[in-house]
Amino acid sequence: MDRAVCLADYEILARKCLQHMAYEYVVGGAADEITLQANRQAFDRIRLEQRVLVDVSKIDTRLTLFGQQLEFPIVLAPTAFHCLIQTEGELATVRGANAAEITLVVSSLANVTIEAIAAEATRPLWFQLYVQPDRGFTRALVQRAEAAGYQTICVTVDTPVFGARNREARAQLKFPTGMEPVNLRGLELQHGTGWIGSGVGDIYSPVLDAALTWKDIEWLRSFVQIPVVLKGITVAEDAEIAVKAGVDGLIVSNHGARNLDTSPATIDTLPRVVATVAGRIPVMMDGGVRRGTDVLKALALGADAVQIGRPYLFGLAVNGSDGVKQVVDILRREFEMAMALTGRTSLAEIDESVLWRDTI
Repeated sequence: MDRAVCLADYEILARKCLQHMAYEYVVGGAADEITLQANRQAFDRIRLEQRVLVDVSKIDTRLTLFGQQLEFPIVLAPTAFHCLIQTEGELATVRGANAAEITLVVSSLANVTIEAIAAEATRPLWFQLYVQPDRGFTRALVQRAEAAGYQTICVTVDTPVFGARNREARAQLKFPTGMEPVNLRGLELQHGTGWIGSGVGDIYSPVLDAALTWKDIEWLRSFVQIPVVLKGITVAEDAEIAVKAGVDGLIVSNHGARNLDTSPATIDTLPRVVATVAGRIPVMMDGGVRRGTDVLKALALGADAVQIGRPYLFGLAVNGSDGVKQVVDILRREFEMAMALTGRTSLAEIDESVLWRDTI
C-alpha cells in the first residue's frame, strides 16, 4: 500500500512508520480491549436507510457550538505526547488542523506549550484539562489557556486513575529524555515521579486528582471565563447532574476505551445521555468513529458533533501536518457522501429517520 484512501489505511501505514512502543501506546485500550472493540462494532451494527430523488446538489455541514462557527461536526479530540508520533509534535498537528479547517482540542499532556500552539493556530482551539491535586496550579493553567485565546475548556472527568493498559506495559512504554508534558512544569508531583504511572502497586498518577468531585466542577465554573465542557459522561444520572451544575456541554466518551474495560460502547450510551439532556446543552461523542457514516449515525442519535483521536495521530505519523489534513478531509468527504445518499442537505435534517428501524 502506497496511498491511503480511508482512515483504516492510515493505521496500517502508521504501524510501519512508528516505533513499536509508540504504536502500542496510540492503538491500545484497557485490559482485554473488549470496550475498544465494542466502540467500533457498535457502529457496524447500525444500518442506514437510503432515500432517493432528493435534491442534494448543495449540502451544508456548518454548525455553531459554544458561539463558535464550525465548518462540519467533527473535532480533533485531545491526545497526549504528539512528539512521540512526530518530531514537531503538536505544532505539526495544529498546522494540519488549520489546513483542514477543524477545531483541535489540546491536551494537558501536550509536548508543546499551549502558548506556542496557539501562536500557530488559525482556527479556534479548545483546551483539555486534567484537574491537578494542586488547585492553584490548575487555576493558573486554565488562566494561561484563556490568556492564549483558547475558547473552550474540556474537563476530563472519567479518569481518577488510569486503566490497566497492558499493551503499554508489554511494550515497556518509556518516554525519551526531555519528552515531557511541558505545560505541567513546576507541578509538585505526588504518588511517585513519573508522569503517567507511579510505580508497581500504586494505582494513582501524579497528574490526576483521584479526589475530584462535583464540588470541583462548581469551583472551576466560579472563575473560568469561557465555556466548560465535561468529557467522559456515559450515564444519564451523571448527565443530569452536569446540566444542573451549569456546565456548557458534554462529551460522551469512555476515554477511547483506555480506562474501564467492559464498559459499553459510546454510541450505545449516547441516546440515554441525549434523552436526559433534552436539548438543554450540546452533546458530543467520541470512540470508534472511522467513517463518514459513523458521523451521520452519531448525529442521528442526537450528538451535535463527534471527536476523533487515533485516526489523526496515524495521519500525523504517516505524513505530518499534511497527514492530519488528509485524514480530516477523507472523513469530511465521506460524511458529505453519507448525507447525500440519505437525502439530507443540512445537519438539521439528520435525525433517527436516517437509520434503518430494525437496528436501533
